[in-house]
Amino acid sequence: MWAGCPHPAIISVRGEGTPPTTNQFSIRGHPWNPRQENIFMNRIWAIIERDLRRFRRSPMLMLMTTLMPIVQLVVLGYAFGGQIKNLRVGVVDQDHGVPAVKLKEMFQAVAANARTFDTVAYSDEGAAVQDLRTGRINAVINIPPQFSRKVLAGASPRIALIEDNTDQFSSSALGNSLQQMLGAYGQKPSSTRVSAQASLAVVEIYPYVPYIQYLLPGTITLAVFVSAMIGGGIIFIDDKARGLHEGYLVTPISKFELILGFNLAGVAKASVSGLVLITVGSLIAGIPDPFNLMRMARLILLVVATSLALISMMFLIMARVNDPLLPRAIFGMLNTVLFFPSGAVYPTTAFPPWMRVITVIDPFTYAVHGFKELLLKNTGLGAIGYDLLFLFSFTVISLGAATLLFRRTL
Repeated sequence: MWAGCPHPAIISVRGEGTPPTTNQFSIRGHPWNPRQENIFMNRIWAIIERDLRRFRRSPMLMLMTTLMPIVQLVVLGYAFGGQIKNLRVGVVDQDHGVPAVKLKEMFQAVAANARTFDTVAYSDEGAAVQDLRTGRINAVINIPPQFSRKVLAGASPRIALIEDNTDQFSSSALGNSLQQMLGAYGQKPSSTRVSAQASLAVVEIYPYVPYIQYLLPGTITLAVFVSAMIGGGIIFIDDKARGLHEGYLVTPISKFELILGFNLAGVAKASVSGLVLITVGSLIAGIPDPFNLMRMARLILLVVATSLALISMMFLIMARVNDPLLPRAIFGMLNTVLFFPSGAVYPTTAFPPWMRVITVIDPFTYAVHGFKELLLKNTGLGAIGYDLLFLFSFTVISLGAATLLFRRTL
């Protein structure tokens, strides 16, 4: 009779053949009694235990939910975070004067030290531009005739930078490097000891943050999301497709107890993934003092809040879904819509107005902000108080809506 039931602890509340008494819990309409709280917790724990047992029997699933965000952190962190170097730049010298020779020597100094670009000498501008179009070089610097004469006469000498503007990153790095070099080239020693020119002194209150550290908060949130997607979406829909959820429907367990049990089991799995990535990712990214006990305590709290929010969101999305292919189909879309507008990759202040609307309601935004405050700045709970408030409020709203939408039917 109870062959489809996932756990014997939720088969029945009272013994078989025992008539109900006033101290025994009934499914509908009976007032609260001392045993009801224990019954409620036993039902929740039975669901959690069953889900965690199944997850423990799939070591490859556990590995992939943790390994994929780590691979993304390493690949994206080093792919986007480095300084652009070793660009090939063609130099066409049509002047051949002493100032032009001095300028080319400065190019060689950049190639030897900063290594932003290496120069290739060309005698013909047309040949250099043709190589630029075919991708053999990244830019062309043209030193025009009369350049040396204009330098000596102080008549605003110019050189031309012909760049491949389809690659904005390389062209911007090359343009900035040449601007700094030409500023030093044209600077004359001042005869006065005190200058009236205002200058800017930059003071950084935190150590230098490489891009891999900047990406770490978003990667931790993504690890929690992957676990939420698997634990809160795909596995639950697979159970429905296989008919395993029928074992829950024949028990006196309520909709809220069923959803809460699945959510807490998912939170346990997602929290483990998040904490593993915090530990491993902090070591890979070089976070200072990664095992500070107070910081770890605050990080654990934020991981749990993020897990609750994302797991409950996934159950809200999957409450009326029956097709097991649908969660896999929408995984990429959810990843794009939630991850990139959150500020995990680029500051949200640069977003257009329509994308900022997504940012405001996106739980990723508050999780990423909280992890940045704790990992990059090592702040206290006061800096992430609003993030925690939003995540816990989002959890309550999502759980309530999922309970209303969930059907205890086949």
